[in-house]
Amino acid sequence: MIGTVVFFLVLTLWWMRCYTKHGESLQVHDYMGMLLEDAIEKAETRSFNLVVNDSVSRPDLQPGEIIDQKPEPLSRVKEDRTIYLQIVKTIPDMKRLPGLVGNYDYNHYSNKLARLGLNSKIKERVFDARLEANTILHFFFDGKKLTQEDIDKGVEVPDGSTLEFVVTEKGGVMVDSPNLVCMKYKEARFLLNNYNLSVGSIINDATVTNQDEAYVWKQLPLHSATQQVRIGGQYDVYLTQYRPDDCPF
Repeated sequence: MIGTVVFFLVLTLWWMRCYTKHGESLQVHDYMGMLLEDAIEKAETRSFNLVVNDSVSRPDLQPGEIIDQKPEPLSRVKEDRTIYLQIVKTIPDMKRLPGLVGNYDYNHYSNKLARLGLNSKIKERVFDARLEANTILHFFFDGKKLTQEDIDKGVEVPDGSTLEFVVTEKGGVMVDSPNLVCMKYKEARFLLNNYNLSVGSIINDATVTNQDEAYVWKQLPLHSATQQVRIGGQYDVYLTQYRPDDCPF
């Protein structure tokens, strides 16, 4: 009788071990940076279930790209485990452009656009003795000219879009060439505004997650202590999220 009990106990423990696959685990793939359809195909090889539980707008990344996963990459889990993903939206958020009334100054308007996640650059400068320098005359999106009348009717553009502006200039007043390298982007933008200069293109490297707090590691035109630049000029800035090692403290 004791032997029968022991036999069934051992049999039960063996069956439970097989049923639960006790001690067996699989390593989670690293899906970060992959497109969703590729990740789904890869997950099938280990019987993982992928579920998208969040999506965000990231104009700097590909639509459908995976930017976060739970459980973490390379952790060990049971077979048939559900992996929860955060991906880049396939259709970016649309942003309504603010009105130009009271915002005709390019620097003021471009700051408003930046807070909406939109970029701006100067396409052309037109001499105008009557208007203040950097007054917006009109601008372009995707090759289409937009005016105050268009904005009043309501214009929406995808998150991360770049608008190209035509602004006025006064003439040949010169200022010292600013040195933006090692500044945070928000500080560099403020300095340029004080010099009556503006930001042109913004080039983020792969580390940038918070543009205002990112550091300028390169600028074009380059800084020169012996040269001056004309008021109304613009600077392209190259950003990295972390303070460059060669920056002085």
